[in-house]
Amino acid sequence: MASPPVPCPTSASARAIAAWKTCCCVRCQSIHCTIHSRLPSCAGEPDMRYPYHILVLEDHPLQCAHVCDMLEQAGFAQVDTAHSGTDALARIGHSAYDLILLDLNMPDMDGMQFIQELAEHYPDILIAITSACSPRMMDSASHMARNMNLTVIDCYAKPFTALNAQSLGKALDQHSHRPAATAPVLPAESLPAMTSAMLDAALLTHQIEPWFQPKCSLRTGKIVGVEALARWRHPDVGLVSPGVFLPAITEHGKDHALLIHMLGGALQAYRRWATQGWRIPVSVNLPTHLLDDATLPDQLHAHVIACGVPAEDVTFELLESSQTVDPGLFFMGAGRLRLKGFGLAQDDFGIGYSSMHSLTAVPFTELKIDRAFVSGAAVTGTLAAATITAIMLGKELGMKVTAEGVESAEDLEFLRNAGCDYVQGFLIARPAPESELTALLDRELCPSSTTHMH
Repeated sequence: MASPPVPCPTSASARAIAAWKTCCCVRCQSIHCTIHSRLPSCAGEPDMRYPYHILVLEDHPLQCAHVCDMLEQAGFAQVDTAHSGTDALARIGHSAYDLILLDLNMPDMDGMQFIQELAEHYPDILIAITSACSPRMMDSASHMARNMNLTVIDCYAKPFTALNAQSLGKALDQHSHRPAATAPVLPAESLPAMTSAMLDAALLTHQIEPWFQPKCSLRTGKIVGVEALARWRHPDVGLVSPGVFLPAITEHGKDHALLIHMLGGALQAYRRWATQGWRIPVSVNLPTHLLDDATLPDQLHAHVIACGVPAEDVTFELLESSQTVDPGLFFMGAGRLRLKGFGLAQDDFGIGYSSMHSLTAVPFTELKIDRAFVSGAAVTGTLAAATITAIMLGKELGMKVTAEGVESAEDLEFLRNAGCDYVQGFLIARPAPESELTALLDRELCPSSTTHMH
């Protein structure tokens, strides 16, 4: 007697079709028959190389089944489907997903509405977009998601291909091997209300301290400097996000106090590194509205000279989040900082109050391109065009160009090919306390030299 046939494991594409069997629409049923005839056989069952749980959000049954087939053939271990945003949110509430692969143009809840819901309720899930919409429409959705603090792996034009599936798997592998954060950062709700006295105490007792993020040369792979970034080690709740306490600093008029505090910490770190034979230039953020005080360049110069640090090894990064009341004071303050010998960087270029006029009228030595343009530039045409234009502009104006927010090897290679000078970002190194950065320098540097990126 012949053995009974071994049942074929249920594939994601088969499950996608099964979901539409409940639809009463005759058109859907006819499409189901077409899809079913194309389903891969058990003999072609692929090896599962990517151990990720994927949810495909696609309202069209044929497209959904096709995407599932491509993912399974590429070796994804678990692929589920949802035919609407509401259905997807319900599934996410009951299952742990690594990534949502979604369409944009859907009835009831479109892709952008879904992204908003995801950002509000499930911000840790990665997303990727596949759509027949224009590349600029996908770029817009991707930009929206990133600004809502979601991580967008990539965007793919329909039809979704086998190469797209392989690319997605490799991108997920790379993301899963990124370095973890140094310490958990606590949100605003973990803190009591921040008063002026609390902030004064945090500065006085050095709870707020500079952490340092290396800036590396794309030509040599060596560290060329560090940026000092404010971090708060609260004695009761732990590490506080700068996105929480920096607005409070401004609200209570403490920007000047923070600037002097951060400069002092950066100068002391510079001196300690110098005793070990390392010359590590430091950069400190300077809120632009502080240039309303015409004496600020003299104050900063006095602090630097008193510490015995060469002004040329200190760069002030003008933040884009504010501007002077009197434009004349902006040009005066920026010019006088350069006359004192300091480096001067236009930070977060491309957002905030940056303009072509200030870029050409101020003697900046460095242009720092905001992460909003850098992250994903290797795979997003509009971001690539904006980033290349900024690099070319900076070089034509005689500035060194730094790309911030570099988080992928693809973006790093893109920036190298585009002629960018320096890079910062989590791919290179996260901000770290002075002790941790010193340990890194101790491992990587010989006296009077610099280090290679790995």
